Amino acid sequence: MRNIKDKHITVVGLARSGKGAANLLSELGAIVTVTDLKTEDQLKDFIPGLKPSVRLVLGSHPEDIFAKADMLVISPGVPLDTPPIAMAAARGVPVIGELELACQIATYSSSNPPVSSLFREGRGGLLAVTGTNGKSTTTALLDFMMKKGGYKTILGGNIGNALTEEIYKQRAKGKEQNVDYIVAEVSSFQLESIKDFRPKGASIVNITPDHLDRYHSLEEYRNAKARICENQGTGDFLVLNHDDPETMKVKSEKLKVKSENPEIYFFSRKEEVNGIYLKNGVIYCNFQHSAPGIPHSALIKADEIKIKGVHNLENAMAASAMALLAGCPIEAVIDSLKEFPGLEHRLEFVRELDGVSYFNDSKGTNVGAVLKSLESFASPIILIAGGRDKAGDFSLMRQLVGDRVKALVLIGEASEKMGKALGDLTETVQAKDLKEAVAVSRKLSAEGDVVLLSPACASFDMFRDFEDRGRQFKKSVMEMQ
Repeated sequence: MRNIKDKHITVVGLARSGKGAANLLSELGAIVTVTDLKTEDQLKDFIPGLKPSVRLVLGSHPEDIFAKADMLVISPGVPLDTPPIAMAAARGVPVIGELELACQIATYSSSNPPVSSLFREGRGGLLAVTGTNGKSTTTALLDFMMKKGGYKTILGGNIGNALTEEIYKQRAKGKEQNVDYIVAEVSSFQLESIKDFRPKGASIVNITPDHLDRYHSLEEYRNAKARICENQGTGDFLVLNHDDPETMKVKSEKLKVKSENPEIYFFSRKEEVNGIYLKNGVIYCNFQHSAPGIPHSALIKADEIKIKGVHNLENAMAASAMALLAGCPIEAVIDSLKEFPGLEHRLEFVRELDGVSYFNDSKGTNVGAVLKSLESFASPIILIAGGRDKAGDFSLMRQLVGDRVKALVLIGEASEKMGKALGDLTETVQAKDLKEAVAVSRKLSAEGDVVLLSPACASFDMFRDFEDRGRQFKKSVMEMQ
């Protein structure tokens, strides 16, 4: 970022991340071109927010805008092996992701050009969360805790607000050197293109098979997640899920080869660990040896936590560990656990009708997420699932579907594959769309049942995104009389 002014920078991929990166780069004096294979009509929601100085090239990737670029900034959805990107990198053009750009600009301080660190003097750092499932809830809860503890934070990343956009807004308000922490959700896609990204605190909440349409193996996917701690060292901390075997492989396979490691802590529902653990219905914090300022004591009863579900218990423990290690007062952590309402589309209660409870879990886009959601209910479940397959292994759902699912209502491109994998276990119905699926689920349900939308698939075959799918589900549910 030292010589950004008047440099030709190509941003590849528009949407939220591309718009944020382009605006921030333009604000700092770069000559910015944004390119995307999608058309102007497909990107109409993002174009109006761009600064007038940003050049748009849509519908194609002309070779010249890559050949003449001093740097490429890649949006998370764009694979690094895309031919024009790979060719530019082979010629020595620097290639970084939007996440890397945000963190470099946030922490860099220079008088020429006039770029100041966002962080208050003596403060500052990045708190980053990744994982397959639950990372959005964990990130939002962590931010809630830090704000309640009196810290000034910026929330962004994969959670929906591009970090570059949030930093751009902060600078536009003249709020440099006014932030204690950036709290960020980071995805495996974002971590693929980091260089110097180094969070003060990081957490991997879990790793289960996902995005295997992009990664060749679970190991490759895990290695992408593990990059969150790649540059961490002395003075940093890492919080890991002790109960998750793939997450623990990061500790045994990746960290052992480093010469300088962060302090490592854990959370667990099954064992007493150095960090946060559950025992006899109570959550304890246990940092007395490595973090002397935090007592080994009971934190909160599990049933006092406002967000419900097995997965949310793990999310709560991960967020609590990170907040306490970042200096948040323990009272603020406890109050936050009692008050935080949860996020839309994550096991979200919609309504009760005729004794049947309806839940929107549209963010359950992979098999692991659905398994956690199914574990959260004792009542018989009518499960609405399906969408665009991400090379998921639906057979992993067989035991819980057989034990807990009263009926399976399938939609979308993956409905036939899911039917073959699970249809022999329970009553299974194919629906033409989500509205019909809701109507069918109502007919199949009885008082005391749960109707759960938890698709185990991406949404792009029928919807704009998982949020669009969740809101259409809620609309159909609320329209029933």
